[in-house]
Amino acid sequence: MSDQDPGVSFAAFVMSLATTAAVHFGDVADPSGGATHTDLPAARQMIDILAMLEDKTRGNLSDEEQKLVETLLYELRMRYIEASKEERRIITP
Repeated sequence: MSDQDPGVSFAAFVMSLATTAAVHFGDVADPSGGATHTDLPAARQMIDILAMLEDKTRGNLSDEEQKLVETLLYELRMRYIEASKEERRIITP
């Protein structure tokens, strides 16, 4: 890798997982087709992956990296709760 291509940072990797969750929530258009769709089980899987990553890296992250993971997990979990309530309102007449 050259100085111009630093590779993937931990923060960029974590943000890519969060962005994938946003795609599954339907908050961001799917880059492969440009459409939005909701897939709550897939969003939940991304949250679970981030939680596992947090657990497995505990004690090995910088304060900034740890704060990023904690903040993203909190925000995604709150978004999941909101999306679950929205889905129930749509399904339940």
